[in-house]
Amino acid sequence: MSEATASPIVVEASSDSIPASEAAVYAQDLSKVYKDFWGRDKVRALDGLNLTIRRGEVFGLLGPNGSGKSTTIKLLLGLIFPTGGRAQIMGQACGSTEVNKRIGFLPEESYLYRFLNGEETLYFYGRLFKIPHRDLKKRVPLLLDTVGLDEKARKRKLREYSKGMARRIGLAQALINDPDLVLLDEPTTGLDPIGTREMKDLIISLKNQGKTVILCSHLLADVQDVCERVTILFRGRQQDLSGQGNRQYVGNIRDILQVRDVTQVEAQGLSPQQVQELREFIKRYGAGAAMTHPTTTLEDLFIKIVRDQSGGGTYTSSDA
Repeated sequence: MSEATASPIVVEASSDSIPASEAAVYAQDLSKVYKDFWGRDKVRALDGLNLTIRRGEVFGLLGPNGSGKSTTIKLLLGLIFPTGGRAQIMGQACGSTEVNKRIGFLPEESYLYRFLNGEETLYFYGRLFKIPHRDLKKRVPLLLDTVGLDEKARKRKLREYSKGMARRIGLAQALINDPDLVLLDEPTTGLDPIGTREMKDLIISLKNQGKTVILCSHLLADVQDVCERVTILFRGRQQDLSGQGNRQYVGNIRDILQVRDVTQVEAQGLSPQQVQELREFIKRYGAGAAMTHPTTTLEDLFIKIVRDQSGGGTYTSSDA
């Protein structure tokens, strides 16, 4: 049962005041412009990204196709260089060898060696990180167990893997170096509902180990389940999450989805007469009942922002 009130939407500050050196990821006015043959601006893929991600949190980086998510990841990995602004990971400039040693990355499509089996793949990438063989003998079986590849699956060639199995071995490869920062791009693609649940549980376990996780996904229910804070990109720009023009570009999941103009009262085992009495009590603006605020969904918020920025029309990826 609910009763309308007049309270406005309030979004808590994003706690971005920690020093850049103490943040897992820090970006200030980060921009990327792709130019044409003549050196003229062609595409502004990222426009003034400001972001502070705390160490040990699960952070959602959201946006439709062409919004700048992949560009952001490439900038953090040092695969491309910014046109303007700066970014740091663990207090160091992006792209350095020392920084990349501390990063694990699961791309949307994992391009692994198809003639290797699961075990051989992890040993191969472990050697690239110069991990001692004795450590790999312990870590490889543990990771394969963690991502749900059994004794039979780990001996099969990757060319025989289903898409779901390929995602699992790709995740294991991303974790082989025991990274402090894990970048996951559409990690649940190709997984069945059980695999999706296991993936989300694994993300939570990574957080419990003190690792920082950045999750990019179109499956907004998954983001809502595991992320603490999010930002939404559209056409290269961060979007206001407050809905009130407060320029709140990073928000706590619970705060930004809470419907503040509706009060919800929950109770168990009430008789019809008690329900009626409670309703009359609330109408008199009484107190004493346990009250919470219901939430909308991250999917609803995401679609609203994209539609608003598209002028109210239907958005397609070709609009980016």
